[in-house]
Amino acid sequence: MATRSGEVLVSVARVPRWLENFAGSHGEPRLTTHDGALLGEAPDGSRFELRLPFGRGYAGPPDVDGFFSGVLPPDRWGVLLVRRGGFAVARLRGSEAVASKVGQRHVQGRTKAGGQSQQRFARRRANQARQAFEAAADHAATVLDNAQGRLTCLVTGGDRAAVEEVLADPRLGAPVVVPPWLAVPDPRRSVLESAIRDACSVRIVVTNA
Repeated sequence: MATRSGEVLVSVARVPRWLENFAGSHGEPRLTTHDGALLGEAPDGSRFELRLPFGRGYAGPPDVDGFFSGVLPPDRWGVLLVRRGGFAVARLRGSEAVASKVGQRHVQGRTKAGGQSQQRFARRRANQARQAFEAAADHAATVLDNAQGRLTCLVTGGDRAAVEEVLADPRLGAPVVVPPWLAVPDPRRSVLESAIRDACSVRIVVTNA
């Protein structure tokens, strides 16, 4: 029975070696294209699916060189990461960050207290979260300022509800959000740098025979 592994993000520079390792383990794959992806099926029945970064679909010839022609990052794009504990945002030109901001906010954890104490705690926690998201939206509006040219796309991650709260700010102008969704811890500078690399990576799903 075939087993499908989870999606992995592989940097563009490492994809050729990844393909070599796949062929070494399963045999040279036959390449095809379908639904915007480059597909490979090995003689033993194992398969892979390669998808371009930034939500792009691939409709070129069924070969690796053609696929790689679509991996370059856009001229104007961004990354937005938001959790209750902080945020990180960057505006990029190609692979270069031209503006960025990382910030932390304290939002209290949950409590086991009951009654009025729990209600007061819940209100205080909700207010802290609201203030944290407002701060994130303020900085995102500055860093992703459309006066510098509207973004081609935005890659997001962190906590989905928190990201949606920030994206609802009208100053951001409803950017085009593209995959992958980045499951990150509380954003720090190192987390943002890793997220930028992941956003530029090829998404791969393998099904082993």
